[in-house]
Amino acid sequence: MGVFERYLSLWVALAILLGITTGTLLPGLYEFVANLTYAHVNLVVAVFIWAMIYPMMVQVDFTAIKNVGRKPQGLILTLVINWLIKPFTMAALGWLFFKVLFADLVDPATATEYIAGMILLGVAPCTAMVFVWSQLTKGDSAYTLVQVSVNDLIMIFAFAPIAAFLLGLSSITVPWETLLLSVLLYVVAPLIAGILTRRHLLRSGHKRLEHWLQHSKPTTVLGLLATVVLLFGLQADRILDNPYAIGLIAIPLLIQSYGIFFIAYLAARKMELPHNVAAPAGLIGTSNFFELAVAVAISLFGLTSGAALATVVGVLVEVPVMLSLVAFANQTRHWFPQPAA
Repeated sequence: MGVFERYLSLWVALAILLGITTGTLLPGLYEFVANLTYAHVNLVVAVFIWAMIYPMMVQVDFTAIKNVGRKPQGLILTLVINWLIKPFTMAALGWLFFKVLFADLVDPATATEYIAGMILLGVAPCTAMVFVWSQLTKGDSAYTLVQVSVNDLIMIFAFAPIAAFLLGLSSITVPWETLLLSVLLYVVAPLIAGILTRRHLLRSGHKRLEHWLQHSKPTTVLGLLATVVLLFGLQADRILDNPYAIGLIAIPLLIQSYGIFFIAYLAARKMELPHNVAAPAGLIGTSNFFELAVAVAISLFGLTSGAALATVVGVLVEVPVMLSLVAFANQTRHWFPQPAA
């Protein structure tokens, strides 16, 4: 591991502080960046995420994708966690905390909006960032690609019905432009670029490919850090103005995140999956497609609503939580059988 990967937790902590500080001192700059959007997708965030994902797509051995069908257990586990468990446990935790445990701390209308925001996070599994978490646990890149791609396909059809059912609304207006543009930006486009780049590099031999991959490693981490700075900078005012509400929302979100990971991770251990499939399976279920959740919350409840705030808190807690889970997964690699050659 290089210096970037070795001290990643430290860099992320500094990036969070830098984001909050610059967001407070330079609000005009972040307001300008916030307005650079199309279909609720921030174009600057898209560039940073591209910097993270593109080098990882070049790593994918696309000839290995055909082997996923020979070992479908990891894919099945991912789908069960994401679509049969995660949305419903998120709704249950939201109700438990904001209708029972925190009932005296939050007014009923605001509590309902917080629950709605949590539900929208629970129905939107991760599309982009999971490639970073998979790489940090030395996950099977081809398998991770298939897991994410199948999730995206299901999300197109399942997001609206499940969200509508859990929110108790007769219809959910899904921002299709946001959903489709995000999938194109974060999966399809870097995938095509990765295929073309890999083919080009392999014409000069595997050493050329390995040399390129080695030198591209810092790009992924720098993209992650830039994304963290931007996200925290954009939300600096909310973090400082309403820390009490953010703390309340963060509690059930933290329980959900760690709970979902351990359900998936321990199930993978029971199924005797190799670690390079088990770790990404647990991390995919834990991470969220925050662009979609935020966009739907704003369109349904408004920019200043409790639902929008809850989805933003999901963004804020995700990176530190995922880094802690990456560290745990790496320390427990010996729990799992070695992957086949």
